[in-house]
Amino acid sequence: MNWSDVLRNARVLLLVGPTAVGKTGLSLEIAQTLGGEIVSADSRQIYRYMDIGTAKPTFDERAVVPHHFIDTKDPDELYSAGEYGRDARAVIQDLLQKDIVPVVVGGSGFYIRALVDGLFAPEISDHEVKEKWRRRLVTKGREAVFAELERVDPRTAERLHINDTQRIVRALEVYELTGKPISQFQEGQEEPADFEPVFIGLERDRSELVQRIEQRVDLMMDQGLMQEVQALLEKGFSPDVNALATVGYQEVVAYLQGEYDFEEMVEQIKIHTRQYSKRQMTWFRRDLRVNWLNLTGMAREEQIQAVFQIW
Repeated sequence: MNWSDVLRNARVLLLVGPTAVGKTGLSLEIAQTLGGEIVSADSRQIYRYMDIGTAKPTFDERAVVPHHFIDTKDPDELYSAGEYGRDARAVIQDLLQKDIVPVVVGGSGFYIRALVDGLFAPEISDHEVKEKWRRRLVTKGREAVFAELERVDPRTAERLHINDTQRIVRALEVYELTGKPISQFQEGQEEPADFEPVFIGLERDRSELVQRIEQRVDLMMDQGLMQEVQALLEKGFSPDVNALATVGYQEVVAYLQGEYDFEEMVEQIKIHTRQYSKRQMTWFRRDLRVNWLNLTGMAREEQIQAVFQIW
């Protein structure tokens, strides 16, 4: 492949797919081969102090290949998909202007959509975010949830009754995903990115992916996921912050609060991770631009060559 043509035509590779499929290892080798840099599209790896539960690339790996959007926010900072899309476009344009190949890697569907297509109101919805706010209605009460809406989107809060929990949840969902009040999305769609996206979706046979997920969870426990969560709580981060209300962290918090025994906690992490991986596949399967590559049975060199052939 003529990489000068890739840079000149602004053809940007996006490696997407479910958790534990092997995106990190493959992307590192591709970026290293090209002298490129990785633009992470992972909604949790942006958070500091959350290394084990998010399966971040190691410091050694990041020393070999520069990464963007890792360890840029504290866990209690809200960083929306909309903000990511705008920031990541700027980083990609800067890399292209310097003749550096950007490799976008991640499984956060809304981050990818915000980056490539922009966001507009009818499509702004995310199961995990919606369910989180629904749970908070139960655990914290409608007054606390409504107070949060008053803080981030006072204009919408002014026109909603505190009992209109469906619209309250919807407004909070949109704000969390985009960083903007829902009222600002009545004008229409944002402009798409000014580069040509080349989507490659990584997949594996389901039985193999399930095995990799279970092995990853076991490794996380061995590496000290419980200690990582305890350290976050000791730093003063509430278990209710967005970053901790996610798979792996919420189950450990529940264990520490006496809701699970150890074995049940581990099993719940595995179950929820499998469920999350299926939702990721459903999301990316809907995008007909994705070129699918099944990694099962392929050696790494074969994987790299297959990516280059598609790209």
